[in-house]
Amino acid sequence: MTYSSPPAESATRRYVLPLLLAYPLLAIAGAVTHRQIFPLAALLLLLTAVMLPRLQSGRVGPWLAWLGMLLALLLLSLYGFAGLLLEAVPVLINALLACWFGSTLGTSEPLVARFIVAIEGADRLSQPGVVRYARQVTWFWTVLLATQAVVLAVLLLCAEHSGLLARFGIVSPLPISDRWAAAWLHAGGYVSLGVAFLLEYGYRRWRLRHLSHPGLHDMLLQLALHWPQLVRGNRIAAP
Repeated sequence: MTYSSPPAESATRRYVLPLLLAYPLLAIAGAVTHRQIFPLAALLLLLTAVMLPRLQSGRVGPWLAWLGMLLALLLLSLYGFAGLLLEAVPVLINALLACWFGSTLGTSEPLVARFIVAIEGADRLSQPGVVRYARQVTWFWTVLLATQAVVLAVLLLCAEHSGLLARFGIVSPLPISDRWAAAWLHAGGYVSLGVAFLLEYGYRRWRLRHLSHPGLHDMLLQLALHWPQLVRGNRIAAP
């Protein structure tokens, strides 16, 4: 199995973080100013951040794919669909994350178990109750993210005046206030996931109170350091 070298992973993390931080700023600028250049730039940054590990490999294929997607974004912007595509990004992200979590449930290493290995080492899984809890929490995030994707898709389609159905002249079967739809699409969905993360963190410390737990800052730092291995599904440490 091929592993990225540590310097390559370090460089990837160094460039990806600014790209991901710039994405919401450009998205908000697009929502406020209604200028297509901002959602177009936000989408380009997000696409680049996702593809960066493959682009850094130096292979021609990823670069051709990136250029093809860039061309597609430019064509969409010419027809005024860049903003709509940006609004669909949260739906896609939640759906992909739900698939990522769910795809590991049929394996011996559900995704939350990988997180535990990355943060606390493989020996942690041998502690009483940890493996079972890891699978339960993986189920929790799978269901939550899938539900969030469905809710966001409904809002995107059915917003009373700005929804996709309304833009194509179709009467929405479930008219939803544009104000509430925009609030959840641009902020509420992210806030709800953050709240769910904090609640799960607190519940875990109570549920597994017979064990010591890393602080929230240390946990997030370890996840950021090891995300390439988590995406590939490689163990950080041998069990």
